[in-house]
Amino acid sequence: MVIETERLILRPFTEDDSEDVYEYLKDPVVNCFACMKPNSVDKAKEEVKKRISESEHYFAITLKDSGKVIGEIDAYPETGEPHADEHSARDTFCPCWMLNVDYQGKGYAFEAAHAFFDYLFSKKGARRIYAYVENYNLSSQHLCEKLGMRREGLFMEFVSFINNPNGTPRYENTCQYAILKKEWQLPVCLANLSFAGIASIRFCYPKSKIISDDCVFLNVKLIIFLPICFHA
Repeated sequence: MVIETERLILRPFTEDDSEDVYEYLKDPVVNCFACMKPNSVDKAKEEVKKRISESEHYFAITLKDSGKVIGEIDAYPETGEPHADEHSARDTFCPCWMLNVDYQGKGYAFEAAHAFFDYLFSKKGARRIYAYVENYNLSSQHLCEKLGMRREGLFMEFVSFINNPNGTPRYENTCQYAILKKEWQLPVCLANLSFAGIASIRFCYPKSKIISDDCVFLNVKLIIFLPICFHA
């Protein structure tokens, strides 16, 4: 499976990706990736081998113009219900993304995640997508909000990935974000909102091969003041 966007290609990993993977795994920005940290390219090759077989749920984020792997994104189907049995629908996904620090701040994470969410909702039967984000990871929190996800809660001292200097677990506070398929269907962005209630509404369909790349502009009159951006 391959997902193409304006600047990126999301594709399964190959053995040739080891050096690029080593670049972004060797110095993880957040602690949840500490267990993946390789100390050599050979160790990175072992991580790549784990990813190669996951052709439908684990994707390398690559630059379309050069083919360089700048990150990864993955998600697996879950029941989403703690008391579910083996016959319950597995229609919930919890994506995880990571991007090479040298390519952050350029919109690549949003472009990749947006296309990946489209893929999960339209091709993999997702009903609900949720994400855990560290409370200090402001860039990922902003990404979730930009994707239209709701902040559902803050779990205090929720999980530990590393230890303190004295050997005790270092527990982290974790935010949870989520979005439903019916909330994702049609992103609506309001721009140029005036006090008189005139707005330009842009219906933006993601620029990926699995979704249309149309974009229609309408001018409408608003009776009340509306937020700058919402998902309908």
